[in-house]
Amino acid sequence: MKKKLDNLVKIYETKDFIKDDPIQFPHLFKNKKDIEISAFISAMFAYGKREQFIKKLDELFKKIDMQPYNFVENFEKEKNLIKDINYRFCKNEDLYDIFAILNKLYTKDKSSLEELFSKGTQVVCDYFYKNNPNNCPMGFCFMISNPSKGGAQKRYNMFLRWMIRKGPVDLGIWDFKKPSELLIPLDVHVARLSREYNLLKRNSNDIKAVIELTDKLKEFDSSDPIKYDFALFGLGVNKGHYKDI
Repeated sequence: MKKKLDNLVKIYETKDFIKDDPIQFPHLFKNKKDIEISAFISAMFAYGKREQFIKKLDELFKKIDMQPYNFVENFEKEKNLIKDINYRFCKNEDLYDIFAILNKLYTKDKSSLEELFSKGTQVVCDYFYKNNPNNCPMGFCFMISNPSKGGAQKRYNMFLRWMIRKGPVDLGIWDFKKPSELLIPLDVHVARLSREYNLLKRNSNDIKAVIELTDKLKEFDSSDPIKYDFALFGLGVNKGHYKDI
């Protein structure tokens, strides 16, 4: 199984992967703040049909003139640029709240997403929830999920893979965590394939399943187990499962 997964990593972890993945958006930028903000927003939007949320992200970044940090920094003056952005659970007011909180993080608190994530995903969640002026409606809570509820945290883990791993696809601009400490981004398709290939026994798609699968993948590569996210993606493509995320 290790040989098969390693071969699939070689096939799929290439620059060609970027053009059909939400990671394409942070790859458009050079400035660190632009990269991390665009990556965070892209990861939070990454649910549902891939072509739909990529289209919505493309619309969003064009509306803010491809300047994510400038938009965050000047959010109060520029917020009407995104007045028509809605995507499934995330309504316009939810997106306003997220950008307003990013504005506070970078301008008032003189901090960053890197510093916030270095303290843990629960700290990230608590910061966003604490600073939401609208009692954290459903769409906001869906976008900024709460780790304390035991969910798989797929989008957080995908975002951290992007930011910490280095390679032809992942950005690798943060170093507060080692690749060996990352967790697999687990969605229903990866979970199903992992069970099919006897990599995962737990039936629920929750944080315990994430840890179980990550530990199994460490048996194949203890220093970089999350590279096998590309292999599981490849298995999905070969079986026709990965039309949606």
